[in-house]
Order: sequence, then C-alpha cells, then structure tokens
Amino acid sequence: MPDLRETYSSKDKNPFGAYIAFQQLKEMFYQNTIRTEYESFEDSPKDIYGSGSVYICISAAFFSSDEDAKSIIDFANSGNDIFIATRNFEPGFLDQLECKVSNEPALLQYGVFPYRYTGLKVNSPGITDTAMYRYFYLPFNRSFTNFNENKTRVLGFNENGDPDYIVIFKGKGRIFLHCEPRAFSNYFLLQKNNYQYLQNTFGYLNPEPEHVYWNDFYTDAGTGGNRDKSFSSLSEVLKHPPLAAAFWLAILLLLLYIIFESKRRQRIIELVKPYENTTVTFTETIGRLYLQKKDNKNIAEKMITYFNEYIRNNYFLNTNSVNDDFVTTLGRKSGVPRDKIDSLFRAIHHAQTNDIIDDYQLLSLNEQIQTFYKKIK
Repeated sequence: MPDLRETYSSKDKNPFGAYIAFQQLKEMFYQNTIRTEYESFEDSPKDIYGSGSVYICISAAFFSSDEDAKSIIDFANSGNDIFIATRNFEPGFLDQLECKVSNEPALLQYGVFPYRYTGLKVNSPGITDTAMYRYFYLPFNRSFTNFNENKTRVLGFNENGDPDYIVIFKGKGRIFLHCEPRAFSNYFLLQKNNYQYLQNTFGYLNPEPEHVYWNDFYTDAGTGGNRDKSFSSLSEVLKHPPLAAAFWLAILLLLLYIIFESKRRQRIIELVKPYENTTVTFTETIGRLYLQKKDNKNIAEKMITYFNEYIRNNYFLNTNSVNDDFVTTLGRKSGVPRDKIDSLFRAIHHAQTNDIIDDYQLLSLNEQIQTFYKKIK
C-alpha cells in the first residue's frame, strides 16, 4: 500500500508529496533557480532579498508565530508575491489578513468520510477557466469565509462553488492563499490534465520574478514540521546556552553513572543446563526393554509412538490420519522421497496390526525410521 502521508516535500515522490509540483514550477520559472528554504519565515528574511520575488509554501499545516506573520506581511508589502497552500492556517495569521477558513467536516477529521470523485477550478488570468479538475479521494470541502472584499479577490472555487483560492493585496505585493494543498500533490497532478490546474493557479503570480523561493520547513519532511516539533528538537535546545549547558551536564552525569556502576556490579551469570540428548536416552530405554523382556511388539509400539511424536512436533501433521495427502505433505516438508515414506508407513501399519513381530520385522522398522531421520533436509 502506498504511503498516504501528506508531506508535500519537493523531493517526495509518494502520492501526497510535491515532487511533480516542484518540477512543474521549475519549468514555469525556467529563468530562475528555485531556492529551497529550510527555516521558518521568521528566520528567513535575513537570507531572502529583493522585491518582485515569489515565495511558495505548500504544507498540510502552516503553524506560524506572530513574528512569522509579521515577516510575511512585510515581505509582501515590499512588492513580493507569497503563495501558501495548507488546510490548517494559524488563526492569528488569518486574523491579520482579515479572513477565515471554514471548519473541516467532522467525518473528514476522523477519516471516515466516503472517498469519491471531487474537484475544483480556477479562474485563469485573462479568461475564465470553467474546467473542473477532478480526482478520486477525500472531497475538497474547505473554503475561505468572511474576507475583506475591498482587499481580496477570489481566484478559485471548489465543486460547491465556495472560494478555496484567494489573493490579498498588501502594499506593493500580494499574498495568495489556497486551502486545499492536495490539489498540488503528485497524485492529483498526475490525473488526466490536472497539471493545467497548477499552471493556471500559479499563472496569477509574477511570471518573471527576481527570485523564487520554495519553503520545505513547514512540511512533515522538512526540518520543522510545525512549531511544536521544532521547539522540541535538539537543535532548538542547543541554541540557548543555559539549556545547552544543562543538557551536556546531564549527559556527563549519565556517563559517570554508567562507568562507576558497571565496575561495582556484575549481573549473576546463570548456569546453562546442557541440552539432554533424548535420542540416546530413548535408545538406552529401548535396549533395556529388549534385553529384559524380549517383547518385540512393545518395542515396535514405543518406536512408532516416538516417531509419530516427532512428526507432529516438527511438521505439525496429524498422524492419526495417514493418507495420500499426508504422505505428499510429509515428503514436501521433510525432503524424504515419497517411496521411502510409503515403505516406512507400510511397515508401521504392519507392526500396528500384527500381534507378533519377529526380530527381522523389528530390525527393518528401525532401519527405515533411522533412514528417514538421515534423509531429512
């Protein structure tokens, strides 16, 4: 079964990675080299520069801090285009942009929403694209609500006619928001002509940007994942001197404890009882029985009982029903030729149905059983 995690990493070729989208964008912005960012937006502005640039982020969740939101808006005000596609926006970020996103249906949250053909469409620049781009999966139900119509333009709709793609004008730049990142997944874009949906969606952005940035920080495959994961990582701890000092002190104390405790204590080594050679024990028992009573019938029964027990324990076969299927199965599992098995069980049947067994018959039965053991794979 394919991996259905929604990573949206530019290098991920799984159904819900963004490898295809990244390759398409490289062709669309062929005059630029797309630079991949592995930091949050708060930490990126010192590394990104210029106006007229394009910044792209596709992720399952976009948990941005207040500083992230401020940096994004400042970057847009400087004359840049920012494209963010995610199902989960930080509420504080949306508040600053004066818009909201509808809640996901409860059934979809618990993964029991019926799979079906679902689609969305986008108004391409200059003309109205009436095509509905579809695929078979969880439906596109999320949409933007309560946005400022004076600063916002609707660019795309889901199959219910609700806006799922908008642009918000900020200063000299624009912030493009899309609430269905699955529309940019490998799985969606490889369905029929769905690749045109990405082309039409990004057709609104600056076609000749000064720089193009792709953010992999907010994806599950990136270094961040979300704010909580980033904060709990070792790198975040080591960035703060007091936490780093406490961490290394704890490691040192743990090493000292291991060194001194390993010298003071040693686990008791238990004596391992050697395996008992049951074959020798059985042989000795049979020998004593033969010498004492000269009872060939009893000896044969003991040999047959021991042999059947061996078959049951090692090959998990029912020795109470010896038929053609039993012989075939035993031969396949043990590797002993079928004719040898047939001859052996004829000897066993003869010993079980006759009250008197002479020395020759007993010796023949023993030899056939021993031959079986020797020919086992």
